[in-house]
Amino acid sequence: MSNTDHILVVDDDRDIRQLVGDYLRKNGLRVSLAAEGREMRAALDTSDIDLVVLDVMMPGEDGLSLCRNLRVGKHRAVPVVMLTARDDETDRIIGLEMGADDYVVKPFSPRELLARINAVIRRSRMLPPNLQVSEAARLIGFGRWRLDTTARHLLDDAGTAYPLSGAEFRLLRVFVDHPQRVLSRDQLLNLTQGRDAELFDRSIDLMVSRLRQRLGDGAREQAYIKTVRSEGYVFSQPVVLIGEDA
Repeated sequence: MSNTDHILVVDDDRDIRQLVGDYLRKNGLRVSLAAEGREMRAALDTSDIDLVVLDVMMPGEDGLSLCRNLRVGKHRAVPVVMLTARDDETDRIIGLEMGADDYVVKPFSPRELLARINAVIRRSRMLPPNLQVSEAARLIGFGRWRLDTTARHLLDDAGTAYPLSGAEFRLLRVFVDHPQRVLSRDQLLNLTQGRDAELFDRSIDLMVSRLRQRLGDGAREQAYIKTVRSEGYVFSQPVVLIGEDA
């Protein structure tokens, strides 16, 4: 990670903002601080932000709403690491579905947060080694769909675009990068979020279900994503790289 990376910390708790900001600066990063959504949007509009650290529990416009709105706006490609309460798994799952790239559970150590920031920024700048997509072939075709890897949306066979959340795009990208291969839940979590599954963590199952709905893939038909009992999931459609004009 470059020491010029610019991190935006959004948290209504002043002490946490300052603690995180000071630690990240000591580790060579540029840091901006925001107490709520208005300040977050102003910072994104006026600075080149490389990653947002976003607290879930904030008065008024909470972190989940801010993340969801971020993913449909002009800054949708900016990675997000969410700060969540230890006893609220629902917020963590919803945060990932809203497009968060990872989460850190409170109370947390600044060192752990820095490691997560490092991992997310590194992943956001890497294409999978087995599928280096050029500008001329940025579309990945499968079934009746094409995935636009630049705009991060789906195109159906009529050319209609369907937006994807950050979590949906990352999961679909992993599947089309590894077609016809069984991927365990641990592998999917690691490939999409850079972490291993925790006990009773079913977030991947929820994201697979959501992605199936996007693809019009029924739980019984499973034309695109098949469940392999006791093992994980497999993307069963052939995948091809196609040009922009195809």
